Amino acid sequence: MRSRLLRPLAVLVAAAMFLAVATLSSGAAPGHKPKVLRILVTNDDGVTAPGIDALVEGLRDLSRVKVTVVAPAANQSGTGAQTTAGELVTTETTTAGGYPAIAVEGFPADTVNFALDGGIPKIPHVVVSGVNQGQNLGPVFTVSGTVGAARTAVGRGIPGVAVSAGLGDSPDYAAGVDEAITWVKQHRKELVKDDDPTNVVNINVPTCAAGEIRGLVEVPAAPTGDALAAVDCTSTLEDPTDDLIAFTNGFATLSKIPPDGPT
Repeated sequence: MRSRLLRPLAVLVAAAMFLAVATLSSGAAPGHKPKVLRILVTNDDGVTAPGIDALVEGLRDLSRVKVTVVAPAANQSGTGAQTTAGELVTTETTTAGGYPAIAVEGFPADTVNFALDGGIPKIPHVVVSGVNQGQNLGPVFTVSGTVGAARTAVGRGIPGVAVSAGLGDSPDYAAGVDEAITWVKQHRKELVKDDDPTNVVNINVPTCAAGEIRGLVEVPAAPTGDALAAVDCTSTLEDPTDDLIAFTNGFATLSKIPPDGPT
């Protein structure tokens, strides 16, 4: 009788050990779910713009994510990291797709400051700004409100990502959303640790009239050049040396830029 009792007991013990090992190998502590990632979304085209709507709809589909939208009430393109003196006027509204949002009568940088100064219930783990209508490459990023919002976040200790789609008859917002989602997924573990960021992540995706985006490359921001130069997604150029060269030859670009500098 004793041997008959021990055999099922041994099976149960082995099964329990297997489950414990599987749980630990998954990276999650027993009984604990992954931490919810809080994302603040803003832009410079305004709260009802199609780019921010596409971004919000993409990010909200991620698992264990809380998306909060605080964006300018009107288009604020080209305002860099400017801020408004005095109290900000805000209104509860929605994006074009109906997602709850707060509209701020001010600049993109104001939206970030408003959120971080208690305008939303919890401080975000990351600020994602975009998707902008029009590229914000090295030569012009200092005047971009999209980048300005991300720079403001980084200046206050919150990771900031700016995402822009190249100009065209129909800007490729979907490609911008895909790159933003990929970046968030890749960096999720670091983001929830609340480590202080050092640089702004500036992502630009071309809108291809012919051909298709040739992939994402991480390159330095170009110090000079024509940010509105024609894009050739059928190019065969390899190993671009800066974001302008990469972008005009059909690559999506990722550049890390300092949060300080001219506004």
